[in-house]
Amino acid sequence: MKLARYGDPGREVPAVVLDGGQVLDARPVTDDYHPDFFASGGLDRLREAVQRQAVPDLDVTGWRLGAPLTRPGKIVCIGLNYRQHAIESEMEIPAEPIVFLKTASTLVGPNDDVHIPRRSRKTDWEVELAVVIGTVASYLDSPADSMRCVAGYAVSNDVSEREFQLERGGQWDKGKNCATFNPCGPWVVTADEVEDPQDLDLFLDVNDQRLQTGNTSDMIFPVDHLIWYLSQFMVLEPGDLINTGTPAGVGHGLRPPRYLVAGDRMELGITGLGAQRSRTVASP
Repeated sequence: MKLARYGDPGREVPAVVLDGGQVLDARPVTDDYHPDFFASGGLDRLREAVQRQAVPDLDVTGWRLGAPLTRPGKIVCIGLNYRQHAIESEMEIPAEPIVFLKTASTLVGPNDDVHIPRRSRKTDWEVELAVVIGTVASYLDSPADSMRCVAGYAVSNDVSEREFQLERGGQWDKGKNCATFNPCGPWVVTADEVEDPQDLDLFLDVNDQRLQTGNTSDMIFPVDHLIWYLSQFMVLEPGDLINTGTPAGVGHGLRPPRYLVAGDRMELGITGLGAQRSRTVASP
């Protein structure tokens, strides 16, 4: 299934998008795709309702496409998780995953505007595979136990302000948590429809120029390892989101570096998970 949310910010309607493009109203099953939906077996109930044709059609003509899930408890991000990205960043291959957090308030729809922060000079793009957690993961015994905890996958853009992140001291979080810095979607594609999360092509264009191409096979730490690893340090809860890292081609790694300015257009996507189209605007 493809889980989507349509409507104005804060008033989105949960929906299911079928392969032919038909959109179904998920409200007979749930009021939204929130942590309680995933924790209470909502995916199974929704799948059964769709199979029984117990959810009606939804006409979303002209509706905004929102982020495909609402207010995760946490967004956990992994830095330098692609070999070629670590090389272009002139940094050593990490011995363990580099972990930082984004606030849920950064999450916006896949086609929403991205705000260039005030005083920003180095706002950058990062196409990433996002993993949605479906069941609690705590002190997992091995990576082999991880995949049962996955509800689905989505496209994420881990927008970053490199000066705030790398040149202002302290934590990376300062360059990662500006408003609108995590466009997500268009959908959450349930795990049963993704045969191998380590064989997905990623791309990102800025103003129609292809700048990022990669495949999740280049990950230093694959999805199952990341979930297992994170579970040793924190409890991953249903509805949590993991951004798993970005391939080479970010603006900070170009020579000379290139960064986003107001008026730029980004298009990015992942095989089978859909695409995003957003523009950049000056922060209000």
